[in-house]
Amino acid sequence: MGIKVAKFGGSSLCDAEHFRRVKAIVESDTDYCYVVPSAPGKRFDADEKITDLLYQCHRQVERGRSHEEIFKKIADRYIKIARDLALDFDVTEMLLETSDAIRRYKNPDFAASRGEYMNAVLLSKYLGWDFIDAQDVIKFDRQGSFAAEWTNEVLTEALKNHPRAVIPGFYGSYPNGDVHTFSRGGSDISGAIVARAARADVYVNWTDVSGFMMADPRIVKNPKVIRELSYAELRELSYMGATVLHEDAIFPVHKAGIPTNIRNTNAPQDPGTMIVMQPTSKREDQQVITGIAGHKNFTLLSIEKAMMNAELGFGRRVLQALEDFGVSFEHLPTGIDTMSVVIADKELVTRKDQIIQRIQQTCQPDSIEISAGIALIATVGHGMSSTPGTAAKLFNALYEAGVNIRMIDQGSSEMNIIVGINIEDFETAMNAIYRAFVKD
Repeated sequence: MGIKVAKFGGSSLCDAEHFRRVKAIVESDTDYCYVVPSAPGKRFDADEKITDLLYQCHRQVERGRSHEEIFKKIADRYIKIARDLALDFDVTEMLLETSDAIRRYKNPDFAASRGEYMNAVLLSKYLGWDFIDAQDVIKFDRQGSFAAEWTNEVLTEALKNHPRAVIPGFYGSYPNGDVHTFSRGGSDISGAIVARAARADVYVNWTDVSGFMMADPRIVKNPKVIRELSYAELRELSYMGATVLHEDAIFPVHKAGIPTNIRNTNAPQDPGTMIVMQPTSKREDQQVITGIAGHKNFTLLSIEKAMMNAELGFGRRVLQALEDFGVSFEHLPTGIDTMSVVIADKELVTRKDQIIQRIQQTCQPDSIEISAGIALIATVGHGMSSTPGTAAKLFNALYEAGVNIRMIDQGSSEMNIIVGINIEDFETAMNAIYRAFVKD
């Protein structure tokens, strides 16, 4: 028998009907041992997330006002879930205690965490499983940084006493026991942490989509689902804008060598996307690329100086100018006498002139050209490095679509090619690259 850890997002636990789907999924496979739930999400477009309402409660308390009217919306959701599931559990007492604690503690993290806490309590009652409070087993240091090894030690020991358990996501505690949360979407991280501590065979992240798409469906019509990708490919795609899985959630399971399966609660028959350490030798359709992702709003600084390659410390002085003004760069394509620096526009809003002046003072370049309005597109895939003509196919697709390439950057792993283009060509370029590589 193996061990599976399942994380269910807010859309997967938004009401009683979704609780029933979750129970059916968990009970269909005896390998499921631990479940990590989020707080209830939206049931429909105009609905409110429980976590958002809890933050509103905290703000009311902080202003010295009553939060009871807002909390009633929260209470009504949980009461309806418990009633519709016919739970033999007095949810009213838990809600009264929670409302009072939010008023007394005046802690935004504590207030926000109660959505996951109460949902986990209800789910544990519904499944008939044990409940483990994340406050007792997920640890942060005094500065609020996640204490990975301490957590793994404490949580591993706790799980030994609970063969089946529900552990709320999103939060843990400081050394003094006070509640502290991850960033929004942090239940993905919690699930991965539990999977590592449980030494799971697979971490199954249940959400409302059937895995990663090969491209953004808002730009490319009906893109294919990625059936398998490596953690390295996921990192590249997530960095460039793919947003199915919280980026930090890959590290606990990656470190432990545990594969992650992205599945759809509303379509449990779909295999979803499997994220593995190394890609298998033969992938579906012999696909050369794994996916395409992109970001807009970058600026390209192109610095030119004769004999740059022979000038000791030139690159360091350019980057030092950025560091002096607290600016990070995204990419650094270079030539013999040229050096280009790609920087997010938001980093340059108030510091562009100072940075240019500093580079001119310390590097004395022949010229500096500033190109704003740049978009970056990454084409990612392990198959690219071993397939002749991949770059030629990509560049030809952009040429035929009338897209001018402003910058090219290829990683040393040869797993991705990043092109910089004008923002107005972003959607055209994404579609051109997808059509060039993906068979219908």
